[in-house]
Amino acid sequence: MFLNAKYFIASAMLLSTLSCAAIANTWPSTDKAIQITVPAPGGGGTGDTIARMLSEQLALRLKTSVIIENKPGANGNIGATAAAKYPPDGYRFLFSWAGTLAVNKSLYATINYDPQKDFDPIALICDVPNILVVNNDQPIKSIQEFIAYANTNPGKLNFGSTGIGSSMHLAGELFMRETATKMVHVPYNAPGTATTNLIANEIQTMFQLVPGIAGQVKANKVRALAIMSPTRSPALPDVPTTAELGFPKLMSSTWFALLAPAGTPKPIIDRMNTEVNEILADQAFKKKLADIGATPMGGSPVELANHLAAELEKWGVVIRAAGIKNQ
Repeated sequence: MFLNAKYFIASAMLLSTLSCAAIANTWPSTDKAIQITVPAPGGGGTGDTIARMLSEQLALRLKTSVIIENKPGANGNIGATAAAKYPPDGYRFLFSWAGTLAVNKSLYATINYDPQKDFDPIALICDVPNILVVNNDQPIKSIQEFIAYANTNPGKLNFGSTGIGSSMHLAGELFMRETATKMVHVPYNAPGTATTNLIANEIQTMFQLVPGIAGQVKANKVRALAIMSPTRSPALPDVPTTAELGFPKLMSSTWFALLAPAGTPKPIIDRMNTEVNEILADQAFKKKLADIGATPMGGSPVELANHLAAELEKWGVVIRAAGIKNQ
């Protein structure tokens, strides 16, 4: 019996190894398209733009069609829910970001997917940091002056965002939590309207995303105080980071990642990870990301899993402490 058991285990391991090798050798099929779900509208948004840039390069490297499926709605929940139910056959993937993967679980009473259990991580793609900007008429020239002003004028600074639970909103909540300041959140439906009102001094500050405000900073229409990142943004290299200014906990960004439905064969995960990291190392691709204010990341599936776990914890604390809820 003992010998038979050992034989059975050895046979099972051999079959598993052969199966993995077969998958690695036959995937992807040139006559079957790979589909990447993006839980946002098409048409030029940051997430959709980066996903399409990535898909073009993957198609060239994998020698098969890679198409983008836009499934917007409910802050990404609709697309992520659909992607969680796709078969783990190596032809379905999810390209998503911090809000859908790390924020919504705490922001909503219920969501129909689990960011950790329903997906296998592949790789972090890039990071787009928030940036603290103020209206030019404000007597604030530095982050230290900003904190001092907010402390002596509690509730007099209004900060705009693109809605409850958005990256801009949560960056502001994180800032207030870490600096013991008090500001008033003003949500908008469109970032352009918020930026226009910032320039007009109808709101005094924003924790904008770099791509949405870099042009106005360069044109001296608003004043940039700090990038909420450990490294400077290639789009605004002269703006210091919160880390170098002595505020290492003031980190906020929208990061983007590629994942697969849970149970996708490991050889496929590993191949996709390799391809993604090589794409991110390409100088031309790096420049394209820099042009839209994004910093390439990359790394292993384990690093993405650890990053996701840390972000879920971080933003869960902020959301619960601020009493933020969405329907």
